[in-house]
Amino acid sequence: MGIQDIIEGKKQWRAHVARVKALPPDYRIVYQEMQKYLFKVGPVDLADGPLLPGIVDFFEEGAASGKGVLELIGDDVAAFCDDLIKDSPTYADLYQESIGGAGK
Repeated sequence: MGIQDIIEGKKQWRAHVARVKALPPDYRIVYQEMQKYLFKVGPVDLADGPLLPGIVDFFEEGAASGKGVLELIGDDVAAFCDDLIKDSPTYADLYQESIGGAGK
């Protein structure tokens, strides 16, 4: 990874954060909780993948249509996140494989 890649990544992340800050307060709070949860248990490619920007897109559309955030995702934020990443390899999966493979 070169310096240009790092600079471009930072520009993209700052633009992403600006989009999150522009969300209504309830959406922003839920997004931040989702982000924390996903960084703990989420997919290996979370930082570089389309998941977080996709959530912001989804939230922007919901806010524009006048819906509350819980109308979009339901009351269980963790279950919504788990459903989003159900087919993606996670750090927990990698860890389970490492301890499962170490005992063989």
